[in-house]
Amino acid sequence: MESLLEINNLKTYFYSENGEVPAVDGVSITVKKGETLGIVGESGSGKSVTALTAMRLSQGKVMGGSVKFKGIDLLSLSDEEMRKIRGKEIAMIFQEPMTSLNPVFTVGNQIMEAIQTHMDVGKSKAKERAVELLALVGIPRPEQIVNEYPHRLSGGMRQRVMIAMAMACNPSLLIADEPTTALDVTIQAQILDLMRDLKEKHNTAIMMITHDLGVVAETCDRVCVMYGGKVVEESDVQEIFKNPKHPYTQGLLKSVPTLIDSEQQTRLYSIEGNVPIPGSLREGCYFAPRCEFAMEICRTKAPAFKEVEPGHFNRCWLHELDERGELDVKQLVESN
Repeated sequence: MESLLEINNLKTYFYSENGEVPAVDGVSITVKKGETLGIVGESGSGKSVTALTAMRLSQGKVMGGSVKFKGIDLLSLSDEEMRKIRGKEIAMIFQEPMTSLNPVFTVGNQIMEAIQTHMDVGKSKAKERAVELLALVGIPRPEQIVNEYPHRLSGGMRQRVMIAMAMACNPSLLIADEPTTALDVTIQAQILDLMRDLKEKHNTAIMMITHDLGVVAETCDRVCVMYGGKVVEESDVQEIFKNPKHPYTQGLLKSVPTLIDSEQQTRLYSIEGNVPIPGSLREGCYFAPRCEFAMEICRTKAPAFKEVEPGHFNRCWLHELDERGELDVKQLVESN
């Protein structure tokens, strides 16, 4: 499958009174045409900053790496050239549907602006397209809703408007940053079904940023797990759920409640400790302070991101030492 977006060794730093803060620290991600890639991790792992940097919307400073879309390095484009791509070729659904829409313009005007910015159409044609898009995303009475202001709509309706706006120009890539946040489970299911339908109809690639592993299992083809501004594991979705390699991924999956043995389960599993403050760790594996399998080498030397099985990549000393014959991972896991 042909690559659409290639993020290579991307580094995005913020600056504070305490010095530089590496929010994204050497991230490499590839999104292929027509696929849905899940980006998973706790808050503060660098998921959103990676996406915003790719869109050239981050307030941080890019310290290295490249972001190539259809072979074009987006980081080298002028602001004017980037505006022609943003919204037309790459669209983004932002994290907060309640605050992402402008409260002083009707939803129709906001969708029409996206259409007229990238398409040579008049106001009447743009409004027709806006009504068509609202109907496409399942909004009832689109002819009336197109003239409503955002505060008159529910959270689920606003999220649908955001999706309609993002899909206005049939982009090749849709970046969805927590698209189901703050929505009840019924609306969540409808939004995910809608995005799946849009992908099938238009062959749109989707980068799905989320911390909800249920969403990942239902919608994604491949998964990248991020921690501390780095990708720590990557594989297809079935392999990640069936055979997670990194201790952090294993912890995330163990923390999901299940119906199996729920009567015997008195306490839900959680990973001890907290996500490190960006920039607070400078050496070793960033997950080592929270890892039950951490060894001395984990605290002093950063592991490489290596292919441990065909198509399955992992950043962990356990598997690197096991590969060398210096460690028996199975015995270590059983002893813990």
